[in-house]
Amino acid sequence: MAYDDVPVLIVGGGPVGLTARALLERWGVRTLLVEKRGELSAFPRSRLVNVRSMEIFRGLGLAGTIAAAAFAPEYGRVRFCDTLHDRDFATAAMVGVDAPVPESPVIGALTSQDRLEPTLIAAADAPVRFGTELVGLDPIEDEAEDENEDENEASVVASLVDHRRGAETRVRARYVLAADGANSTVRRLLGIGTTGPGALGDFTTVVFDADLAPWCARRPAGVYFTAHGMFAPLYPEGGWAWFVPTPEDAANADWPALVSRALGPGAGVRADVARVQHWVMNAFVAERFRHGRILLAGDAAHAVPITGGLGMNAGLSDTHNLCWKLAGVLHGWAGPGLLETYETERRPVADRTLHQAVANTRLMLDVQSRRREQLQAGEAAPDRVELPWSERYFAQLGLLLGVTYRSGAVLADGDDGDDGPPPGPDPSGDGTDYVPTTEPGHRLPHLWLAPGRSTLDVLGEWFTILTPDPAPWERQAAAGPWPSRVEPLPDEHTGACGLGPRGALLVRPDGHIAARWHDGPPDGSALRRALAAITGSVPR
Repeated sequence: MAYDDVPVLIVGGGPVGLTARALLERWGVRTLLVEKRGELSAFPRSRLVNVRSMEIFRGLGLAGTIAAAAFAPEYGRVRFCDTLHDRDFATAAMVGVDAPVPESPVIGALTSQDRLEPTLIAAADAPVRFGTELVGLDPIEDEAEDENEDENEASVVASLVDHRRGAETRVRARYVLAADGANSTVRRLLGIGTTGPGALGDFTTVVFDADLAPWCARRPAGVYFTAHGMFAPLYPEGGWAWFVPTPEDAANADWPALVSRALGPGAGVRADVARVQHWVMNAFVAERFRHGRILLAGDAAHAVPITGGLGMNAGLSDTHNLCWKLAGVLHGWAGPGLLETYETERRPVADRTLHQAVANTRLMLDVQSRRREQLQAGEAAPDRVELPWSERYFAQLGLLLGVTYRSGAVLADGDDGDDGPPPGPDPSGDGTDYVPTTEPGHRLPHLWLAPGRSTLDVLGEWFTILTPDPAPWERQAAAGPWPSRVEPLPDEHTGACGLGPRGALLVRPDGHIAARWHDGPPDGSALRRALAAITGSVPR
């Protein structure tokens, strides 16, 4: 059977796969995306685009469009109450969503996945095949078919079934990026196991319409945790979702009556149910993120409980980390070993995110369970409930902006490629506190270079050299195959960046600092040696 050729096959048309498609197109990498669903999701699913993801979307020119369709910032809050028409007994802000933070040029957005995906699919022109399911993967090591092909070019052949036409096709790809969700077909075909708690329970999402403004308009929130399930407004113009453990005999449930009962006996509201979806809350990390030329991202690599909106956002950071590396290998300015740093860097973040999300999801469920027991015993709601975990959980700047990478794609402070990755602990902690730093491995801190122009805005499909003394670095940047740009750093920021008057930061395309020289280049080839070591294009 004949097959098509494509540099990267993306499996899965959710936000993670669509973002990878947009990023790779920016890098000039041809892709094909296949999605077994017949169309974009009509279900709200993920609802939070956090501040780090909005930084990624700012780089793609999408942040304004996403924010325009999102809720106003005052909805960036969670509230705890018995029912929607009862007063709150606790509340917590979603830091970085409820208001701007000085650590970023953007603010997070509360918006539903079905509003996000059309923006993402319009962000690239690469082909998308809906209704096309991957059913097989076969790596091939040497299958040159004409004299113009590289005889040593390995690839993967994917077998696809087009459910609309009932036809099977084959695609040969240099690399496969699997973003096909928690029940990943790719992960199953490769026999990759998972670690972690696994399934935490069966849940149901009910999408309904009802006039709840009398109880919620003056106390806006993105999520209302009640003793009878979790309620969330879906769109600024209306619509609601109810998240609840799946009841027994769910197939015969009277969902409008169940929603009305959960709203509370005093509400007197009949819910107009539009859709019902049953799902499993998963909590795991894949045992490995790479199998040869096949790489896992998003829920395929790590499934995270929905509380706090961490799952989709972690997947978006996966693609931001991975796509520039794929582009470098495919364009020839990086060695294949650069792809090994993907799992090295992202696996610890996935473990840390899962640990925190699981712990706090269990606490949230425990709070709801205990309040239900109090209600059954006839106890009134307390004036205020101290929930220290909620502030810790929803203040995620350390987990979002403070991620630190330790790998061969990061050099020790002042190193030019001879000493290897910087020393330091595995990135861990509670994810609350974020202290900006320009130490290698960290995200480049946000600093205003000019009105409306952040240090993050100088990043793109290239390595960025930020320096108060551009001339010597520009001469070095001109040598070698790596895409790079030199950006002047105003003198008032040199101290905050830990630089002397001739120093420089070398920033990767994903915004993480790859190297730092405090006092200028040690010689005329320091930048070249650093880029070669970081990209694995020559041996150390």
